[in-house]
Amino acid sequence: MLMISITFFIIMILLSSSSSYAEDDVLCLKGLKNSLTDPSGRLSSWSFPNSSSSSICKLTGVSCWNAKENRILSLHLPSMQLAGQIPESLKLCRSLQSLDLSDNDFSGEIPLEICSWLPYLVTLDLSGNKLSGSIPSEIVDCKFLNSLALNENKLTGPVPFQLTRLDRLQRLSLSDNDLSGSIPADLSHFGEDGDARKKNGYGAGESRDDGDWIRVLKSRKLVQVALFQKPIVKIRLVDLIVATNSFDSDNVLVSSRTGVSYKADLPDGSALEVKRLSCGYELGEKLFKSEVNRLGQIRHPNLVPLLGFCVVEDERLLVYKHMVNGTLFVRLQGLDWPARVKVGVGAARGLAWLHHGCETAYLHQLWFGKLVSSSRDSNDSSFSNGDLGEVGYVAPEYTSTMVASLSGDVYAFGVVLLEIVTGQKPLSINNGEDGFNGSLVDWVSKHLSNGRSKDVVDRCVIGKGYDDEMMEFLRIACSCIVSRPKERPLMIQVYESLKKLGDRYGFFSEHSDEFPLIFNKQEH
Repeated sequence: MLMISITFFIIMILLSSSSSYAEDDVLCLKGLKNSLTDPSGRLSSWSFPNSSSSSICKLTGVSCWNAKENRILSLHLPSMQLAGQIPESLKLCRSLQSLDLSDNDFSGEIPLEICSWLPYLVTLDLSGNKLSGSIPSEIVDCKFLNSLALNENKLTGPVPFQLTRLDRLQRLSLSDNDLSGSIPADLSHFGEDGDARKKNGYGAGESRDDGDWIRVLKSRKLVQVALFQKPIVKIRLVDLIVATNSFDSDNVLVSSRTGVSYKADLPDGSALEVKRLSCGYELGEKLFKSEVNRLGQIRHPNLVPLLGFCVVEDERLLVYKHMVNGTLFVRLQGLDWPARVKVGVGAARGLAWLHHGCETAYLHQLWFGKLVSSSRDSNDSSFSNGDLGEVGYVAPEYTSTMVASLSGDVYAFGVVLLEIVTGQKPLSINNGEDGFNGSLVDWVSKHLSNGRSKDVVDRCVIGKGYDDEMMEFLRIACSCIVSRPKERPLMIQVYESLKKLGDRYGFFSEHSDEFPLIFNKQEH
C-alpha cells in the first residue's frame, strides 16, 4: 500500500500536547541538585516552594517549552564546577530534548539507561568532564539525537558501531579520550570538529536562536504566503509577523517537538494559527512544497484544513484556521457524556477517512492536519492541535522500528479515547491516588487488571445513566492500545464501533455517506 511519506514531522491532532509535567519535572530538578556537589553554589537559586511551581522555568539553566508550560525542554548547566555522577533523577524530565553538562567534574560511567530515561534527546553534551568506562551502545536508543559530544573525558574501549544507526546525527565529537580501535566507516564523514560535512542550509550542529530566525523572516517580509484557496485579499509574510506580534511568546498556543504554534490576530477580528516547524528544512524546498500542496487539497468535515504555507530560506511556516475552543483536556471540563461521545465519533470519522477514504492512505502520524469532532457548521466540539508524536501517544513499537504505521495511528487514537472517558492527561494522572508514576495507558491497564474498570471513568460523568455506554467506550479504547500492532482494529472498525454509540444521539447522520470509506480495509 502506498503511503504519503513526510519524514520530518509527526501530525497535529485534537489531543492535548500541553500536558503538565510540573510534578515530575520538579522532582527531576530536586534529585539533580541533591545528588551533586556544588562548591560554587551555582544551583543555590534552585528552590521548590511547591510540587507544581511554575517558577522552575526561571531557574538557572532551565528552559521550558514555552512561558505557559512547566515542561522542561532543556537543561543547560555548562562550566558550573558541578561534581558527581549523572543522576538517575533525570528520568523524570521526560520531555527533555537538550542536556548540556559540559565542562564540569562529572565522574563515573555514562548510565546505560540514559536514552531510556530521555528517549527524545536531540542534543547531548557531556564533554569536558571526568567520565570513565565505555561509550554505551545503548545510546543508539536516542533515536532523535542530532548532536552528541563526549570529547575530553576518560572514556575507554571501542567506538560502538551502533552509533552508525543514529541516522539523524549531524554532530559527533569523541576526541581527547582513551578510546581504542578504529572509528566505524559510516562515521567517517564527521570532521575533526565533530561536524558532519555541510549540506545546503544549516551545517551540522548549527541552529538559529530566536532573534536570528525572526530577523530572517523580517528581511523577507514581502514574501507572499501560498494559500490553497483563492483569497479575497493576499497575505504576505509581514501580515503574519504583525498578527503574531513578531511571533511573541504571549501568542504561543502550543509547543511540541515538531514546532511552535502561534495565534495570529488579523485586523478584521478573525484569527489564524501559524506553526513554525522546528525541523523539515532537510527535506528540501521542492519536495516540501510538493507534499504540502498535495495535503492542502484535503477537505473533510472533521479535518481542519491546512490553509497555506510560507518558505523563507530554511524556515517553514504552516497556516491553519484557529480553533478557539482550546485543548482536549480543557474542553472536556464541563462536557456531559453525550457531548464526549460526539467528540470521539467525530475525531474517529476524520481519522478513518484519512486511512480508508483515499486510495493512497494518509498516515496521521506523518500528516500535519488537525482533527475536529464537530459538524461543518459548528465548532462546539472542536479543539486546537497537539502532536501525536508527543510522549504518551506514541505506540510502543515505534521506539524500536521508527516506522510510522496505520496501527500506530490507531494506538495514538486509543489514547485520545482514554482521555475522553477518563478526563486524564496522557502523562499526568490526577485522581487522588498517591504513588502512581506512569502514563495514562499504564494507569488504565493497572485498574483493568485489578477488575476496577469503573474507577478510571471521569467522576464528572459516571453515575448519570450512561455507565454501560462508558464501559463500551472504554472497551473500544483499550482495543486500540494493545501492545501487538496486528491485534489492533483498523480505524474503520473503531469508527463503526463508536458510531453505534453516536447513532443513539443522532450524531452525523446527515453526513454519513458523504465521504465513503472504501480503501485499505485489509491492511495495517
